Amino acid sequence: MTKKIVKVKVPATTANLGAGFDTFGLALTLYNEFEVEEADGVFIESYPENEFLKNPENNLFIKVVKYLCEAEGKTFHGAKLKQTINIPVARGLGSSATAIVAGILTGFAVHKKPLTDEEFFKVAYLFEPHPDNLLPAWKGGLIAALKTEDKTYYSKIDFPQELKAVVVIPDFELSTELARSVLPKEIPLKDAVFNIQRASLFIRALQEKRFDLLKVAMEDRLHQPYRKSLIPNFDKVIQYAYDSGAVGASLSGAGSTMLALALDNFDKIGQAMVSAFSEAGINAKYLVLDVDTEGAKVEIIEK
Repeated sequence: MTKKIVKVKVPATTANLGAGFDTFGLALTLYNEFEVEEADGVFIESYPENEFLKNPENNLFIKVVKYLCEAEGKTFHGAKLKQTINIPVARGLGSSATAIVAGILTGFAVHKKPLTDEEFFKVAYLFEPHPDNLLPAWKGGLIAALKTEDKTYYSKIDFPQELKAVVVIPDFELSTELARSVLPKEIPLKDAVFNIQRASLFIRALQEKRFDLLKVAMEDRLHQPYRKSLIPNFDKVIQYAYDSGAVGASLSGAGSTMLALALDNFDKIGQAMVSAFSEAGINAKYLVLDVDTEGAKVEIIEK
């Protein structure tokens, strides 16, 4: 009997990029990998070891695959999953989106169904309502997205290859729920205008390679001023990034990771941002990443 193994590799994402709150998302060359085959019962190997993710009740990939199986009118008997988690959990780098995207791609590959945008969002939004994370994990690159009650609109935008992302990952988790709980229900009109201007400028700065504009274009008044209370030495981390040569800097998603965009001096920038966290008694590490332009990849092996 032929045994089918599905392998999926999904990139990390960094959302918001300053002014583009709940709008911009960018895929990065850091990946979670999932290898799954049918089994009687659920068996999860997680590398590195993660007891939380080894529990099927907590594992988003298993939950998505189970949902899709039952949506086809079939009984979910189980799966043997081997997952390699390189993207830290609850750090603002889209780790949960990788599991959702991988689960959807696996389900559609196994059932040999074409995956349309409509089908993707119908399933994905049951598990996460944020297209700015989901879309770049699926499609790659820089994406601007919005979600209405009945449709998701998005566009993939060329991202300059010269720019690299320096991501600084502090040694503490920050849940999206907590990061959203500190946001106000209403904002002043002047703050809305402030962000519209900068988000628009951000796109044009990238298109024209006017990297000198990114510092102002990545300023924000919708979420970072409220979330920075959750990130020790937030302002200093940003300042050290610019002092070391970054052309743009912001919180990555809901945090706790911080992001710098740069043309050079990548290690210097990363080390400076790490030192800013260190001054607040927080251990951190940095990675220098390129932009992933291709998105998630699926491979089906038959044995």
